[in-house]
Amino acid sequence: MDNRPIGIFDSGVGGLTVFKEIRDLLPSENLIYFGDTARVPYGGKSVQVIQKFSSEIAHFLELQNVKMIVVACNTASALALNKLKTSTSLPVIGVIDPGVRAAIKVAGNGVVGVIGTRGTILSGAYQERVTRLRSNIKVVARACPLLVPIVEENLMNSDIARLTLEMYLGDFKKMGISSLILACTHYPLLKPLIAEFFSDSVALVDSACETAREVKEMLVARRIANNDVRHGSEQFFVTDSPESFATIAGDFLGRPLAGECILHSWQTEFE
Repeated sequence: MDNRPIGIFDSGVGGLTVFKEIRDLLPSENLIYFGDTARVPYGGKSVQVIQKFSSEIAHFLELQNVKMIVVACNTASALALNKLKTSTSLPVIGVIDPGVRAAIKVAGNGVVGVIGTRGTILSGAYQERVTRLRSNIKVVARACPLLVPIVEENLMNSDIARLTLEMYLGDFKKMGISSLILACTHYPLLKPLIAEFFSDSVALVDSACETAREVKEMLVARRIANNDVRHGSEQFFVTDSPESFATIAGDFLGRPLAGECILHSWQTEFE
């Protein structure tokens, strides 16, 4: 039995959707979440900057004696994952490959849609991985930068959200896509509205769910699972505004950060 924690990081609060799925699937695992709230968003930053931030956070998590690192940020997964894998001996899992594999399974012969931040879409990571696994499949991708603030402002059921989806996804509806990868960890909170927009005719692929399954498989394969019957501990590190993080986190987790959850504030050094 390995009771070391799993380290999970994101540019802000969005990765809590991944955290929640891992917690639900692996209740006995100890978890550490790191949100880089001082430097969010990552979507518009350069490759070099994202790699630097990701390396700093991974090093911090290593100092917390984690047994695995989960990059719960699509932009960091697209632009920094390979570098992280070569700079640490720990297993590192991103959110892109699990989502792609799930999308291909449900796509059939239809068109696969991808929505995410500008950084994720411009990287071409999802598009490249889909076509690598299924060379004959068509992929259409679009950056949807307004969806993140809509989620963070708790406007998921508003007319603003519906109009924004129409603006971004109207062309996808005309194309008749068969599956849609939600390539941003904020987007699962919009799943009901997106499903309504497509009249439940499109399979929505939530990378958070698929990533949690891959984490479980990796733990078993490496024999580092925590088989304790007790509920795992949780710690949260942020780089700015811990009070605001705690408030928003409740919406993502469906529960407050209370009881065994202790909120820490860790200040990064800016160069």
